[in-house]
Amino acid sequence: MKLSTRVSELGPSATLLISARAKELVAEGKDVLNFAVGEPDFPTPEPAIEATVQALHDGKTKYAAASGIPELKKEVAKYYKNRFNLDYEMANVSINVGAKHSLYNIFQALVEKNDEVILPAPYWVSYYAQILLAEATPVIINTTDKSFFKITTDDLKKHTTKNTKILVLNSPSNPTGCVYNRDELLSIANFCLENNILIVYDEIYEHIIYGQEHVCIATLSDDIKKNTILVNGVAKSFSMTGFRIGYILAEKNIITAINNIQSHSTSNPTTFAMDGALAALQQCLGFIDPMKLEFEKRMKYFFTEINKIPNITCFEPQGAFYLFPNMKGLLNKDINGKKYSSTLELATALLDDLHIAAVAGEEFGAPGYIRFSYATSIEQIEKCIERLKKWLS
Repeated sequence: MKLSTRVSELGPSATLLISARAKELVAEGKDVLNFAVGEPDFPTPEPAIEATVQALHDGKTKYAAASGIPELKKEVAKYYKNRFNLDYEMANVSINVGAKHSLYNIFQALVEKNDEVILPAPYWVSYYAQILLAEATPVIINTTDKSFFKITTDDLKKHTTKNTKILVLNSPSNPTGCVYNRDELLSIANFCLENNILIVYDEIYEHIIYGQEHVCIATLSDDIKKNTILVNGVAKSFSMTGFRIGYILAEKNIITAINNIQSHSTSNPTTFAMDGALAALQQCLGFIDPMKLEFEKRMKYFFTEINKIPNITCFEPQGAFYLFPNMKGLLNKDINGKKYSSTLELATALLDDLHIAAVAGEEFGAPGYIRFSYATSIEQIEKCIERLKKWLS
């Protein structure tokens, strides 16, 4: 049977693939340090769990509205009013099966063959795949640690054509941890307005930010708000990755199109999980700061120690929970009698030889780097540094 072209061009999610391999090694009795998956290692807040259990007991196990329950849509709009002073109605909100599904719906609704989507690299792996699934063309802007992994309007000018439809921006960023400030976002947003380019702004890590403010790009002006599609969810800030509840805020015509797509694909997000998300937004904001402080503590230690290792340099993350060190200095050098010509080979050796699971930069459109998630204990991070030093000494 011949598979569709769109499927034949895709591989599995690299992060989930490596995590699965790491679990296989654990099952074999290996002491694996898993830095592959972007999942907070903190327990889900109790009020969210209690609300979910109560929803089950209350019989909320049937279909709900395809676009999400009204109570949750209203709460999302209220949250954006309280946090950013942005006015959204329920008709501006769509609840989806995780923020990944939110993004999938957006691309399906807005782009097609011959459309171009500007994607700064390094990028989260699923952006690229989802753009291809929508039969659009990803247009990559390469960045490096020397530019703090950020794009500028000069970069946009060089990559914009008559077919450019969307710019995808992720701040704080997965995999780099870079954060755009207000002036940088204003410049980019105004360029997009002038060139009729929609902005898809993924702010799933908005609360996990160190020493500065998170700027929601939709706050910069009314026109920018109308030109922006916001993507968020409860997975990262509330450690609720398995609940699969994300949401979109946008103009009503975009939300209507997305809801129509969702009604023919997943139907509604899991009914009782939406009650858990509602409780998280209403009762669990106080859960975030202690978690963020612990992430920052781990980051400072990991960042400091990995930069002490010869031939490795690392940008200090400003948000999220990833290190994205530059490993080019290790390529084609003798390491215990072997040489590695790419970070893909190097990451494979880390897993096979050191039992350290991390994701090669090639998966994020950035060869020469490797992503380490520090959503794990400080003890695991200490072991990782110790194994790297010993291996490279």
